[in-house]
Amino acid sequence: MNDVLNFAPPPAALKNVTHRDLFLVFAKIGLLGFGGVTGWLRRVLVEEQGWLEDRDFAELFGLASTLPGANTIAVSIMLGDRYQGPSGSIAAVTGLLAMPLLILAGIASLYGQFANLPDVKNAIAGAAAATAGLVIGNAFKMARNMKPDAVAYLIGIAVFICAGIFQLPLLWTLLAVIPTSIFVLTIRKRVL
Repeated sequence: MNDVLNFAPPPAALKNVTHRDLFLVFAKIGLLGFGGVTGWLRRVLVEEQGWLEDRDFAELFGLASTLPGANTIAVSIMLGDRYQGPSGSIAAVTGLLAMPLLILAGIASLYGQFANLPDVKNAIAGAAAATAGLVIGNAFKMARNMKPDAVAYLIGIAVFICAGIFQLPLLWTLLAVIPTSIFVLTIRKRVL
């Protein structure tokens, strides 16, 4: 997998990322981000650990978003493999899933008993709104730090309109937008 993912080679200091580091960092992400892991994924990997730069994170997360399954799991697999090979992937995924699975088991047993209470319904609606805000805030942080140009903004707006407003399936949106954006950026590089 390392041959496929040639995003920014790790600095010498990061080559010592251990299985334990992978497990604990992803366990923290899984615990903090229960119900919304994506927002914490960037914060911990980029801001706290310094394992990735914003551009690297955006590329890795973009790739993970095009793969089937949960994108945060794909990121943990790719980063685990980057630092410790297949066993690092297992350590990272195990860390990411351990606490949420334990917490979910407890919540599921309580939810069955209290799901119809108005306060529980309101709490779930509030959590959904908070998660949407976290995703939007993360997108703005990434955009600010990457300093995208007008073409990148237009591509982002096109995806938002297709998936967010017209409710087109994300897969079909990406299948249309990715080749189009590659084509536009290739033409632009040749013209400039």
